[in-house]
Amino acid sequence: MNKILLLEDDVSLVDGLVYSLKKNEFDVEVARTVYEAIQYLSEINRYDLLILDVTLPDGTGFDVCERVRKENQQIPIIFLTASDEEVSIIRGLDSGGDDYITKPFKLGELCSRIRALLRRAGVSKSEKNTSMECGDITIDLLGSRATLKGKALDLTSAEYRLLCLLVRNANRVVTRDIILNELWDDTGNFVDDNTLSVYARRLREKVESDPSRPEHLMTIRGFGYQWKEVSV
Repeated sequence: MNKILLLEDDVSLVDGLVYSLKKNEFDVEVARTVYEAIQYLSEINRYDLLILDVTLPDGTGFDVCERVRKENQQIPIIFLTASDEEVSIIRGLDSGGDDYITKPFKLGELCSRIRALLRRAGVSKSEKNTSMECGDITIDLLGSRATLKGKALDLTSAEYRLLCLLVRNANRVVTRDIILNELWDDTGNFVDDNTLSVYARRLREKVESDPSRPEHLMTIRGFGYQWKEVSV
């Protein structure tokens, strides 16, 4: 499990971030001031990635980033900024940041950016499992392919991501809000509620022997979807 240090002083934002990151299998520690972050970073090798808010009570995330880079540490760094002004973005990247995301943002987008940076840095610890199996479905995570009873499924990238999310949470209800935060379409845009319904219907048609009487991909009305493992 990858360990993240989050530097953020907004209590309401911290609670949501920590909840979402832990749900996505990241271990998180929180610092609320520059001073506190620097104390944590005395053991920087404990962390795989830093998420730094720009504006803090006793300084800026830029200060922390510059300090880390002066020590020649190559740990991935993402800035959280309330401003999408070019000057702020440039300063963040020039100080050594690897990416930035502007508030307000979707938690799913942040998690996707984290995973991308960890893969790029070669420190992703969630890649140990290269496949998932659930009943007759096998998912090749490295090849981004799925098979049903040994036969390849012809899935769009969005359908594939939806299948992965549901199978990973097999026998649990995944709410529409969580799916909408995690899912994006083939052009890189997050999907809306109606589009999600279309993806679910199309995926059901590809994985169910009788889509009108599904055994696996269940709609839980008013909540979301559930992938049911069917005992043979």
